[in-house]
Amino acid sequence: MLLILLTAFQFVLAILLLVIILLQHGKGADAGAGFGAGASGTVFGARGAANFLSRTTAVAAVLFFANCIALTYVTQTGSGSSAGLVLSAKAHHPTRAPQKTKPLPAPVKKSQPLPVPGGKG
Repeated sequence: MLLILLTAFQFVLAILLLVIILLQHGKGADAGAGFGAGASGTVFGARGAANFLSRTTAVAAVLFFANCIALTYVTQTGSGSSAGLVLSAKAHHPTRAPQKTKPLPAPVKKSQPLPVPGGKG
């Protein structure tokens, strides 16, 4: 159950990070012009969207990486619910029995040279 909750939270954090990063504008581009010049300054406060979005990105990134570590810990310790899925799948689908190999052919004995017609023999 814990693994499912952590995985769902990881998915939400990944989508949130994508949206926050895509909302930010680069150094050379002015994203505010596309939305009505300086309107973003009134929505995010006097300092503008850059400070709000950069802090939100930092918080979301820290949560994302902390959740990654938590997911790794849960899956490695075996307390997650799907950690046993691999083992149970192997129990239900055993590997194939080793196939019998064909016996090697008997070694070839060195034979006498064939007589040459018209030769000494």
